[in-house]
Amino acid sequence: MYNVIIIDDEEPLREAIKILGAWEELGVLQLYEASNGHQALDVLNNHTVHIALVDMKMPELNGSQLLQLIEQQYPNLLSIVISGYNDFEYTRQAIRSRVVDYILKPVNRYDLNTALRNAVGIIEAKQRKAEETIHQNITLNMSLPKLKEKLYLSLIDRNFKTYYNEDLMRLVGLGRNNHLFAITTIRFLNMDALIKRRFKNDIDLLQFATSNVIHDVLSTYVQTFSFANPKQEREIITVVSLEGNYREDMNYKLYHGMNSLLTTLQNLFELDVIIGVGLPVHEITELATSFEQSKLALMSYELSKRSAQVVKYDEGIHQNLQKDHKSIFTRMAQLRQVLDTGNSQLLQSMLHDMMNQWNSTEQFTIGESDKLTDELIMVLNDIAIEYGVPASELPNSDMNAIRVLGIFGDYNSYEQYKEVLQQIITKYKQCIDAVKQQDTIFKISDIKKYIDQYYYEDIKVTMFAEKYYLSREYLMKLFKQQYGCGIHEYVQSVRMEKAKVLLEDANLKIQDISEMLGYKDKNYFSKAFRNYFEMTPSEYRACAEK
Repeated sequence: MYNVIIIDDEEPLREAIKILGAWEELGVLQLYEASNGHQALDVLNNHTVHIALVDMKMPELNGSQLLQLIEQQYPNLLSIVISGYNDFEYTRQAIRSRVVDYILKPVNRYDLNTALRNAVGIIEAKQRKAEETIHQNITLNMSLPKLKEKLYLSLIDRNFKTYYNEDLMRLVGLGRNNHLFAITTIRFLNMDALIKRRFKNDIDLLQFATSNVIHDVLSTYVQTFSFANPKQEREIITVVSLEGNYREDMNYKLYHGMNSLLTTLQNLFELDVIIGVGLPVHEITELATSFEQSKLALMSYELSKRSAQVVKYDEGIHQNLQKDHKSIFTRMAQLRQVLDTGNSQLLQSMLHDMMNQWNSTEQFTIGESDKLTDELIMVLNDIAIEYGVPASELPNSDMNAIRVLGIFGDYNSYEQYKEVLQQIITKYKQCIDAVKQQDTIFKISDIKKYIDQYYYEDIKVTMFAEKYYLSREYLMKLFKQQYGCGIHEYVQSVRMEKAKVLLEDANLKIQDISEMLGYKDKNYFSKAFRNYFEMTPSEYRACAEK
């Protein structure tokens, strides 16, 4: 809806315009009147007006002077000039003032409403443009953080192509000079307990809340941008920047800011974290180095000694981490043996001995716990598959595997980490025990009976695996344990024994016998028979006839 003002010193003309205008059709809500320029300015100062009908010849403040003031003070107000004089000077001022239309007295209905429609059309076009701009800005503002995150991830993953992304860098404000950049990595130590207690089991909500706190706390010291590490759900990556070239200044502000962040997160959410701080770099393209340093600093946090929770990178950290020689792979045979027995006490004893051996070393860090957890899941996956646990029920070997297993994965000490490993091994034991329980229903002799009866079919191990919902490897293992040979070997032996019987019938051609045994090719049957009995089918038949 629009408001219009009629500015003319002649009252009859104002009344005529009020009568002639198609106000309702044009969406005009309010009509104001003024008999001179000063009155018009008073109205404009106190009311919102969209269109002004201006008479060019008025006492005191004429139309030309009023248009100049309107242009200066009300640039969004549209003007339509009304004049009884076809005067060049009036026309020139109307053009200068970007007047919508110019109509002459006496005003007629058609000219008046045509000019008004033009003005309304311009207003509507501006409104549509403004709405489109607002929508575009909203869309851009919503997508910019994700775009920024994508660019930062490409930088820290070292697959960033500058010549492809220069425009994007400027768009998200990354093309700044005279700035230092660094990355900190923040690890949640009590995430599972916290999201259950305060965040309705919503990890995204915890990550969002933490990112906001990071920005609020660190904005006093540096500029920040935080996002969740897609490879480790317990981590937040924070990119920090500071104008200037003094690394000492940035290191000082960053370290104190992070200590303040520790306190704030604890007070607000009771959230325990470790923060690894990378060294500042001058070029944003060097962020990968700072990120790797922040991860190394984070990985050096010692569970056994409960060291400081803000860890700055230095060369000593790198050297210490390289000394690690702990590995689950050396325990694979022992794990398989213990899981095979199903003895829970023996399992706990093995884990206790293993953990005591590791803890006897000088340090045990978060980095070592991550590595050993990954190795344990890889080893247990292999063992579980051997026992017939479907791979679809097992987690991938990634940093979020603990959550896939449904295990409470918080730990902030060596003893708590030991409990997490116990949960992991127990979970796999339950999966393996379930398969073993299923084996009591399934009998491996069923496969042997099927082969004895249908030896002439195209028999594959996968058909039994699909039928009994067991893995191919596990079925082959069970069959060999029971009968001393593999399933393929047994199929071959049954066919060969049947072949001997059939060859003794002189009326049967070797081609027919081959087809009766399930061989599609006579030559392949002959080769298989020779390999098995060290003579061809013809030679065997000749011997049998003697």
